[in-house]
Amino acid sequence: MLGACILEGVAAGCSTAELAAALYLSRQGVEYHIGLMLRQFQVPNRAALVSRAYSLGVLGVGSWPPRVVADCV
Repeated sequence: MLGACILEGVAAGCSTAELAAALYLSRQGVEYHIGLMLRQFQVPNRAALVSRAYSLGVLGVGSWPPRVVADCV
């Protein structure tokens, strides 16, 4: 669930500091989870992570802010 919240924040364009404050984590904790997702999705950066998440159907299309599809949580 935490990874889904972080992915939604990255897709919405939130900074690491904003995500850390909203989720009551350290900036390093947020970066750790983003690093895990970069490796899981096999992408080099945040933009590619969001693109891959949309292409795999992890993020729903047509809503703002982006939301992780319930089947993927």
